[in-house]
Amino acid sequence: MKPKNTICLWFNKEAQEAARFYAATFPESQVTAVHHSPADYPGGKQGDVLTVEFTVLGIPCLGLNGGPGFSDSFSFQIATDNQEETDRYWNAIVGNGGQEIACGWCKDRWGLCWQITPRALTDALAAGGGEAKRAFEAMMTMRKIDIATIETARRG
Repeated sequence: MKPKNTICLWFNKEAQEAARFYAATFPESQVTAVHHSPADYPGGKQGDVLTVEFTVLGIPCLGLNGGPGFSDSFSFQIATDNQEETDRYWNAIVGNGGQEIACGWCKDRWGLCWQITPRALTDALAAGGGEAKRAFEAMMTMRKIDIATIETARRG
């Protein structure tokens, strides 16, 4: 099972290169998965490396090739199991002086970025093909992730 909290590091396009460097440099470090984008997105095209899962000194990380349009290079990615949990975390952060961003991202009142990411979304993206593309395109229209909409998009 994937961890509940993952450190997400934002890159322009170099997540895979960085993850390989970290894995070669530090003990208990490795690249564990590389995922390609199922569709075009701001700053990238379908088939580009979108995310890279890796560990650094045993700590799980996710490298996100998000492009140059975002200046926050670190976030916590919280995996949620259902809409209630998604809503609870989202509403706690945004409702305590935070702000909504997009695609499941929000910022707390201290300026730290969070991704409140339902496992239904990451599972859909990992499925690949048309399922992933439809789920990805649905996600691109959202702020807080709506699991029912993602599942409907995934089914087509």
